[in-house]
Amino acid sequence: MNRDDLVAFLDEYLQISAYPDKSSNGLQVEGKEEVERIAFAVDTTLRTIERAVKGKADMLIVHHGMIWGGLNYVTGIHYKRLKALIENGLNLYVAHLPLDAHPEVGNNVGLLRLLDLEAKGPFGEYKGMSIGFHGEFDEAQPIEKVAQIIAEKLDTTVKTYEFGKKEIKTVGAISGAGAFALEEAHRKGIDLLVTGEFTHADYLTAIDLPQSVLVAGHYKTETLGVKALMGLIKEKFEVNVFFIDEPTGL
Repeated sequence: MNRDDLVAFLDEYLQISAYPDKSSNGLQVEGKEEVERIAFAVDTTLRTIERAVKGKADMLIVHHGMIWGGLNYVTGIHYKRLKALIENGLNLYVAHLPLDAHPEVGNNVGLLRLLDLEAKGPFGEYKGMSIGFHGEFDEAQPIEKVAQIIAEKLDTTVKTYEFGKKEIKTVGAISGAGAFALEEAHRKGIDLLVTGEFTHADYLTAIDLPQSVLVAGHYKTETLGVKALMGLIKEKFEVNVFFIDEPTGL
């Protein structure tokens, strides 16, 4: 299909311009005009670019792009990645916060679905907009059971910080670096914050609130959105698609 038609669909469907994001979302690098095969990945790295080219992709759609507000110099790793994209005519399309927050294919609604929960409402305010969701079990579940489900379905190592509730009724989900919502979770009575990563400072905030937290890995929690978007694009446009898995263990 025509690249510009696909980009126009993605821009509108993902509401690319609606989010205050440090990522430069949308078509970051222009390549071939006709797109027959699309690669999907979480991150833009030389390895993902090379694997996309090896897989004969015309476009690479990612969650983490290579331009975060602008490039001052095209040197070093920026040069290597950009050179690989341009020399191979590979389009690079990026959806950061718009893919976290999307109510159908987003990372955060995807985290709730792992627990068979529906999104009951918005959660995780970031620069005036909510990028996450919260859900609720019919009956309270032990935090260990919630952790086991996510560990098995995401094939990841899960760590829990049982500083607050140990019997979980309400869950707030924000993939990646979602610990910014710790105080909001506590204020709104969310029993468990499910996110991707946890720092020393986050630990201290959570224990003082107190707030229970489940951490499942930045990378793993953000595979959900690109995979869901991949399925949608394949069905809607009947193009060939494939996922490039480059786990970091983080």
